[in-house]
Amino acid sequence: MVQCMQPMQATLLPPRNPALCAPITTNRDLGACLIANVPMRELLAAELRRAGLQLVDIAEAGPRTLRIPIDNWIELGALLMLGRNPHSACLLDAEHQVLAWKGCQKPEQCEEKIVTDANCFPVNYPWDLLRMSEEVLALMDETSVLGDVSPLASISGVVRIGSGSRILPGTVIEGPVVIGANSQIGPNAYIRGATSIGSNCYVGNGAEIKNSIIYNNTYISRQCYVGDSIIGTHVTLGAGTCTENHRHDGRHHVSMVRGRPVNTGRLKLGAILGDGVRTGVNTSIEAGIKIGIARTTPPGSVISKDLL
Repeated sequence: MVQCMQPMQATLLPPRNPALCAPITTNRDLGACLIANVPMRELLAAELRRAGLQLVDIAEAGPRTLRIPIDNWIELGALLMLGRNPHSACLLDAEHQVLAWKGCQKPEQCEEKIVTDANCFPVNYPWDLLRMSEEVLALMDETSVLGDVSPLASISGVVRIGSGSRILPGTVIEGPVVIGANSQIGPNAYIRGATSIGSNCYVGNGAEIKNSIIYNNTYISRQCYVGDSIIGTHVTLGAGTCTENHRHDGRHHVSMVRGRPVNTGRLKLGAILGDGVRTGVNTSIEAGIKIGIARTTPPGSVISKDLL
């Protein structure tokens, strides 16, 4: 008799320290944070199912179930290597940070440690969400335009535009870019890099967005620059608001987290804005700055410290 092989199982575990991703996680779970306009939990679950894994609840997890904290980006090849290991084992990245494990309740109880040099990393801080977004958008291979694009606009690369969205004359979009439903971009806007813009958003005349995550229902006025940033939902950026994203000395950006400086590992990093932020016209935001939920800035201000 031929025995049927049981599919490999996986379970998604809660994030280990989601508060470190504030202010994006101040009022939402890390699993609800958007990557390419899809909640992270849904995105990871879909990728695991696509790879042939069966997702189960933690209560149903067995000795061979892969235990994956949701705050990790793991290449499927490395994950399958863990699954094929016959012993209890823990998968580590090149810096020996825990990515996933099987065979034990806790990773430190595993018999073996597997170190991978694949492109895997934990999502500890907000800028790690940018890195994850870059990885996901780079994998897009098909353009989909469901909205209305002016013949005087220019679209190149892989671009997805949702139903009801309007791309006005003079706008240039260089993919990979995802734009949700019922948004308006332009006229004369410039969208580039690994950028996702949510549903019901507005990007005004002459605004530029580069390599950023923009949540739903956000209004970016004319002549704004948003680079390497995460902008929450229901945010309003006054005209001329600009984010700095590059240090003059060319070093990695440093951001304050719980009162201590953290090297972000990024040469370019803009601002992290929580939901409901409103900036006055001509606000300048220094690199790596975080602004908490519903905070406001006066016109012409320079934001050089976190407002949390």
